Amino acid sequence: MNLERRTPPTAMLIAVTMTGPLALNIFQPSMPNMARVFATDYATIQLSLTLFLAGVAVGQLFYGPLSDRFGRRPVLLGGLTLYVLSSLVAMVAPTVEFLILGRIAQALGGCAGMVLTRAMVRDIYTRDRAASVLAYIVMAMAVAPAIAPAIGGYLESWFGWQASFLFVAVFGALVMAAATRWLHETNFQRIEGASLGTMIGIYGRLMRQPVYAGYALSVAFSTGAFFAFIGGAPYVVIELIGASPQDYGIYFILVAVGYMTGSFIAGRLSMRYGVDRMIRLGVAISTVGVVAMIAAALWLPLSLFGLFAPMGVIAMGNGVSQPSGVSGAVSVDPGVAGSASGLLGFSQMALGGLLTFIIGHALSDSAWPLIIMMAVCTAVGYGAFVHACRSRLRAARATLSEARAGD
Repeated sequence: MNLERRTPPTAMLIAVTMTGPLALNIFQPSMPNMARVFATDYATIQLSLTLFLAGVAVGQLFYGPLSDRFGRRPVLLGGLTLYVLSSLVAMVAPTVEFLILGRIAQALGGCAGMVLTRAMVRDIYTRDRAASVLAYIVMAMAVAPAIAPAIGGYLESWFGWQASFLFVAVFGALVMAAATRWLHETNFQRIEGASLGTMIGIYGRLMRQPVYAGYALSVAFSTGAFFAFIGGAPYVVIELIGASPQDYGIYFILVAVGYMTGSFIAGRLSMRYGVDRMIRLGVAISTVGVVAMIAAALWLPLSLFGLFAPMGVIAMGNGVSQPSGVSGAVSVDPGVAGSASGLLGFSQMALGGLLTFIIGHALSDSAWPLIIMMAVCTAVGYGAFVHACRSRLRAARATLSEARAGD
C-alpha cells in the first residue's frame, strides 16, 4: 500500500466542494412554476429546499467518521455516485413527493464533498495555512449557490425546470471522473471502528470542548444569515417587489461577487494575521451590511438593489470570517478532523434548514422578518466566537499554571 501523502490539487478540491452547494438552489427560480406544474403550494415546494438542507446536515454526521475510519477517497467517490444518480431521478419526478425524495438523496450524496474536502485540507496543512487554503474552498460553498440561481433562471426560461437537474447531474459526473483520476488519499491515521457508539463518543468529545463549540457555532450562525436570505429572498423579489426569476438570478451575482471578494481577502491575509483576527474583520464587515440593509428598509422603498447590495457586503464578511472559523474548529482535535468537519457541517445545515423553514412561514407582506433574522444570526455568531476565544485563553492559562506548578 502506498502511504505517500500527495497534496490534492486545490482546483480539484474546489470542484468537489461545489457539487452540493450547486444543487442546493439552482432550481430556486423555477420554484413558483414547479408549484403550478405539480399543482401544490409554495410551502410544499419549499420542502425540497428545507429537506435538502436536512439531508446535507444528517449525511455529514456519517461521512466524517466513515472517512476517519476508511479514508477520504473511497467515501467521497461513493457520495458522488449517489449525487449523480439522484439528480437524474429528481429530473424525471412524476409527483412532488417523488421530487422531494430525489432531493433528499441528492443532498446525501452532495454533502460528501462539502465535509471531506475540509478534512483533506486539515490532513495536509497547519492551522493558519489551512485557513488560507480553505478560503478558496469555502468560497465554492457559497459562490456555487450564489451563481446557481443565475444559471437556473436562464435554464428555466429556455428549457423548463428539469434542465437544472440535468445540468447538476452532468456537472457531478464530470467531477466524479476527475476525482477518480486526480484526488488521492490523504488520511493515513485511521481510527479503529466505525460503529454508531464510536461516532457518538467522538461527537460527544467534540461538543464538550468549548473552543470547538464556539468556533462551530460561529460558522453556523454566520452561514445561517446566508441561508435565511436564500430561503426568503425569492418570495421578497417575486411576490413583494414584483420582479422576475431572471432578475433574481442576475442580482444574486452581487452576493457571489461579495463572497468571492471576501474569500480572496481571506486567502491572502489569513497566514499573516491568523484565524482570530480574520474572524473579527469578517464580522465587522457583515455588521456593516446588516446595518445598511436595515437602513434601506427604514428609509427607502423596497427594491432589488436595496436588498442585494447590503447582502453582498454581508457575504463579503462571511467570506473573510468563515475559512478561519472552519480551520479553528477542525484544528481543535486533528486526530478526528473528518468527524469535526462533519459535526460542523451538520450544525451549519441543520440551522440553515430550520431558518429556511421559519422564514418560509414568517414572510407575508413585509421583508422585515428576513432582515431581523439575518441581524440576529450575525450577532449570535459573533457571541459564539467570543466564547471560543475566552475558552481557549482559559485553557492556555490553566496549562501554563500546571507547568509552573510542576517546576
